[in-house]
Amino acid sequence: MKKGKILVVDDDMDVITLLEQILTFEGYEVLSAFNKKEGLKLALSNKPDLAILDVMMTTQYEGFEMAREFIDNPELKGIPTLMETSIEVLMTTKPSVQAMAREFRNDPNYKELQVILIRDIVTGNSGIDYRAEDGRSVWVPVDGFVRKPVDRARIIAEVDRILAKKAPSVS
Repeated sequence: MKKGKILVVDDDMDVITLLEQILTFEGYEVLSAFNKKEGLKLALSNKPDLAILDVMMTTQYEGFEMAREFIDNPELKGIPTLMETSIEVLMTTKPSVQAMAREFRNDPNYKELQVILIRDIVTGNSGIDYRAEDGRSVWVPVDGFVRKPVDRARIIAEVDRILAKKAPSVS
């Protein structure tokens, strides 16, 4: 019996293969794509229970842009996103991670960062604040982060945590 359907979007075939092996072994059905365009097509036609997205693919912030699509597109709304990244995640104990990211943006030590990934260690609330090409700050809430290179125990723990929050609709 499958535990759920997971979409993996990454431009690195080795990462996709590794995630497919780990997740399939754990009982998940895995769909994979190499970029945002392919990933969105699969998401729309298969309605996965979770999407695991790489940050940099065809463009520098393609993963962030795709995560934004899961929020803005009514057909994709409600699909949780887990970002895989090598960017350091800042931790806080403030549930409003967006407000905390804004505080970091105003701090001279962090002001020049192009990307701020932040997670509340108490609630698990997570999000991304990044500078778009036009210089504006863009906020994207996500469901979590997993560090690259992918660690089997960490990815399974994060996938299980996120899907447990969504439990009634997992197929």
